[in-house]
Amino acid sequence: MTRDAYVQRAQAQDDWAPGWEAIDAAFGAVYPGVEPPHLATSMPARAMFGGNEYLDGASLFPSPKGYQHVVTYGMSSLYADTEDYGGERSGWGYEMTMKVAAPGKPEATWAVSVMSNLARYTYTSGRWFEPYQAVAGNGTPISIGSGSALTSLLVVPDTEVAGVDTVHGRLDFLQLVGVTQPESDWIFADPSLTVGRIRELATWLAETTGPELVTDLARTRSYV
Repeated sequence: MTRDAYVQRAQAQDDWAPGWEAIDAAFGAVYPGVEPPHLATSMPARAMFGGNEYLDGASLFPSPKGYQHVVTYGMSSLYADTEDYGGERSGWGYEMTMKVAAPGKPEATWAVSVMSNLARYTYTSGRWFEPYQAVAGNGTPISIGSGSALTSLLVVPDTEVAGVDTVHGRLDFLQLVGVTQPESDWIFADPSLTVGRIRELATWLAETTGPELVTDLARTRSYV
């Protein structure tokens, strides 16, 4: 789309959200015909209106493989803005995803809370995430009150949804993967080995728990 065509459409359609459409198209290619539940952030709670929520919401795609595939809306540039046209990356350049072993929407809402907290961290600190990083927890379950052994997160490229080039720039999908405290301790034990160990652990998890790297709060085994 040329800049002129972009401007013309933005002027004719004041609610146009090309970034949102790009996310929907990327997930629609994996889940054709699926209308996922969408958890929208209330308007007063959004940062642009004085609140402390930086995501517009999240959609929960029910995978036929038995998990909820959650994706955020708000880390990338969602709405038409001529200043965003033709950028190198759309917003922060990514949206977060997570695959949660849960048969229904209520069981996966904790993941949206985790993503909201990470979005707030990025927007307020200016520090974004990249593939093969890890988010160290504080020793408590990533789902508060769940009793889960998963306390920290890996950040890897989404195993199913590929990144795309949009009118606002590159948009990738970064998947969060829950890991246990022993796994987290092993990853961070030597900073010079962190990236290699994250890759190694992701490979172990793919080989033992499945290639989609589903986060299952019931997992108790550690692979280190």
